[in-house]
Amino acid sequence: MNELYRLIYFKELGDERGNLIAIEGNRDIPFEIKRIFYMYGTDSTMVRGQHANRNSQFVLVNVSGSSTIYISDGLGNEAEVVLDKPRMGIFIPRMIWKEMKNFSSDSVILCLTDTYYDDNEYIRNYDDYIREMEK
Repeated sequence: MNELYRLIYFKELGDERGNLIAIEGNRDIPFEIKRIFYMYGTDSTMVRGQHANRNSQFVLVNVSGSSTIYISDGLGNEAEVVLDKPRMGIFIPRMIWKEMKNFSSDSVILCLTDTYYDDNEYIRNYDDYIREMEK
């Protein structure tokens, strides 16, 4: 089995003034960062993601609040991970199905990826994803 996911714990810096977390590409995460985006204001009943990427790897960090990340390799290996600490991220390799759900009202998910946006690399239908994984 390929790697399904890996948890990453970032070094927390801080003092009496508060905390700071610095994230560096090719050091704290296993790739050069090409794109950063974030999701917020998502209702707790919504499911985001629901896709796999042929070329992109991701690191997701709930910088505020919490959410649950469901991941699957389409071959029977799956997991759910709760992101609820701003110093914890989840690395998701290429060709892993991902869904984000159970958002707290203050949830902000920071997404780092190693590619620029390309709609053609997304697999948005789970049945199509399964067929591609079975090849």
